[in-house]
Amino acid sequence: MIHRKSCIVACLSGLLAAAAVMFAAERPEDAAQTAAESWLKLVDGGNYAASWQQAAKGLKSAVKETEWNQTAGGVRAPLGKVVSRKLKSREYRDKMTTTTRVIGGRVYTWGGAGQYVIIVFDTAFARKALAVEDLILVKDTDGVWRVSGYFVR
Repeated sequence: MIHRKSCIVACLSGLLAAAAVMFAAERPEDAAQTAAESWLKLVDGGNYAASWQQAAKGLKSAVKETEWNQTAGGVRAPLGKVVSRKLKSREYRDKMTTTTRVIGGRVYTWGGAGQYVIIVFDTAFARKALAVEDLILVKDTDGVWRVSGYFVR
């Protein structure tokens, strides 16, 4: 009887440990940060066309690829290469306040219900030592985290 109880306790402990690992691996902030860092490598390398291809459906429907290339290049190229980038914060939200911004003379709006992670990096560029990068990631309809907003201030 004692052996059986030990076996049950061991099995339950194993299941709880496995569940904890699975839960930790499924954190939306972790998956979104990985997607953001991968996407930023494209932007850092000046590969704006590829960054548009990997962006969220909402961004791609709002901004044409040629506009994105011009806007992203116009913002990033003058800053120079990335010297350092440090995670400042990340926050999961299941709803975003509807936000509107004018970029390149066009009005863009996004937000509402969905799964979002806002990621902020403190970044030093060759020609701007103190910058902040804000990324808004959304979990697209296919379940993949993608960038839907990017701002440098």
